Amino acid sequence: MTEKTKLLVVDDDPRLLEGLELYLVEVGFEVITAGNGQEALGKMYHHRPDLVLLDVMMPQMDGWETCRRMRALTDVPIIMLTALGQEGDKVRGLNIGADDYVVKPFSLSELEARVRAVLRRARSEQPAETRAVYGDGELVVDYASLEVIREGKPVQLTARERQLLFLLAENAGRILPYSRILEAVWGPEYIGDVDYVKQYIWRLRQKVEPDPDQPRYILTKRGVGYGLAKQS
Repeated sequence: MTEKTKLLVVDDDPRLLEGLELYLVEVGFEVITAGNGQEALGKMYHHRPDLVLLDVMMPQMDGWETCRRMRALTDVPIIMLTALGQEGDKVRGLNIGADDYVVKPFSLSELEARVRAVLRRARSEQPAETRAVYGDGELVVDYASLEVIREGKPVQLTARERQLLFLLAENAGRILPYSRILEAVWGPEYIGDVDYVKQYIWRLRQKVEPDPDQPRYILTKRGVGYGLAKQS
């Protein structure tokens, strides 16, 4: 028997939580629910879900803080659910490690599509082991070991950060358009959502650049896209 994909759904609204659980079970997922952030952290540890649906506006520990704590422990994909539709809130969610951001009210079919898209990306993110190493002595991107080394020390990347950096490394010396990056890393459903790329590029630069404000590896061509500097 094939093991079902396990989702952790976190929301302080019991009726919404029940509705989401009924729908997601009906379409084939195993669902664990939590009514607050603290409960969610405990259930994430015990149940090891494949993806988390996380409400933002919760009492005590809100979704932002819950996401931060989850991201410190695991690379599990996280989709934020919120009534906050401002651009700054979307950027904030992506910046603390969320993989996607769905604004309430949403249709259940839309949410299901987002869940499946994020899961699909998470399962197909590893690059081929036969690819060569990118490196200049200070920064090394090793495809075989899936490691990134800067100045001799391992760099801790999330799964999405790693996938983005490896895409850039595969195409070193070329500027990749936003649309190419979005399709390869997030999927065709996200073409046009440039904020995803910008926020993850910002996060990568904090981790791999000697001076993130003056990047020498991850280069920008304004209005076009990003690229990794050609190996010297």
